Amino acid sequence: MKHIAVIGVGYVGLTTAACLAELGHHVTGVDMDEGKIVLLRQGQIPFIEPELPELVERNVRAGRLNFTTSYQEAMRHADMAFICVGTPPTPSGHADMSQVEEAARQVAIAATQPLIVVLKSTTPPGGNAERVADILAQHLSPGINAPLVVNPEFLREGSAVYDTFHPDRAVIGAWDSAAAEEVAALYTPLRCPVLLTDPASAQLTKYASNAFLATKISFINEISRIAERVGANIHAIAQGMGFDERIGAEFLESGLGYGGSCFPKDVLALSAIAEQQGYYSQFLHAVTDINAGQCSLAVAKLGDALGGFHGKAVCVLGLAFKPQTDDVRESPALSVISMLCQQGAVVQAYDPAAISTAQKVLPPHAALGYCADAYAAARGCHAVLIATSWPEFRNLDWPRVHSSMAGKAVMDGRGLLSPDEMRGMGFEYLAFAN
Repeated sequence: MKHIAVIGVGYVGLTTAACLAELGHHVTGVDMDEGKIVLLRQGQIPFIEPELPELVERNVRAGRLNFTTSYQEAMRHADMAFICVGTPPTPSGHADMSQVEEAARQVAIAATQPLIVVLKSTTPPGGNAERVADILAQHLSPGINAPLVVNPEFLREGSAVYDTFHPDRAVIGAWDSAAAEEVAALYTPLRCPVLLTDPASAQLTKYASNAFLATKISFINEISRIAERVGANIHAIAQGMGFDERIGAEFLESGLGYGGSCFPKDVLALSAIAEQQGYYSQFLHAVTDINAGQCSLAVAKLGDALGGFHGKAVCVLGLAFKPQTDDVRESPALSVISMLCQQGAVVQAYDPAAISTAQKVLPPHAALGYCADAYAAARGCHAVLIATSWPEFRNLDWPRVHSSMAGKAVMDGRGLLSPDEMRGMGFEYLAFAN
């Protein structure tokens, strides 16, 4: 059993802390947000993530999981410190390393014994791991050694707990082989492949993985634009491609594109990394450009069907960037709503989980309202636009929706519904190349 400090208890940090505690380690999470710490000490979490509330509550009650705002308290007996703070994009697309650097500084100052510092935050290669190692060395007390190990996360919001306990792989980059082996030992109960490499390769593996998945999404959306022009069905095309094991079916869903806290910033950061080294990646810029155009394309299709948006009411179903989360960061749904309001539409929005988080991000607008359920959101509207693939939207009583609407257009931005069934009910069904 290890004593582990986890610095930053957002999505990644809290999931990491709770899962390590579930594996039997004594874990203390550190965050400067006192309100968040109060909630967590009560076994509550400040965001939606399936299975995580039960995991936190159980391990807090068992005494294996604690939370504090004090680095000194967290580091008192720590054998390892996991840095899990954010690296948001700067205006240039580079990762902002300030939170990571401050966390490393505070860990070093508070350290009372030798330990391993595990960098789980997504950080770009090209000197940043070296910079963190230098900060540790500068602030550690004499006689205390703290080798740095890069261990990127590969968690999906909405299934982060499952992904932690059933990882595809663990990637561990270190200059110190003994420290790397100690971190690798944490993954032994999970029986996953472990790749031991250098820090830069570990860092770039994370960026390359997310950029590749984003590429699959932009690729199928590019194919959908071609398919529409030749009268082909993009869902049949994706299915035919997905049968090929070299390609795989995942991330081949044509729609509004990707969002969230990882894909957008990581593709931008990888582009910025390349440019910092004197290389312009046309490929990565194309991935971003295609993704950015999907929301405009959906709104244009709907606008054409309605003859413009002035005086029209549009129901937007979904606000989160994906189902099973309340995270609206870089959500295509918010982009769609902004475009609709700018073009004169009245928007009635609904999401099963993300209304409150969306309200904190979207500025108040006289033409934007939030509804208690999907039926209320659709009532009196000229069109429905599905922006998030919540299963409940597929299972709506669509004849009931049809009877309550002022118009009949449905823009299926996530390919949730059967075109034939929707048209059979009297809807004007719109999508990407169906």
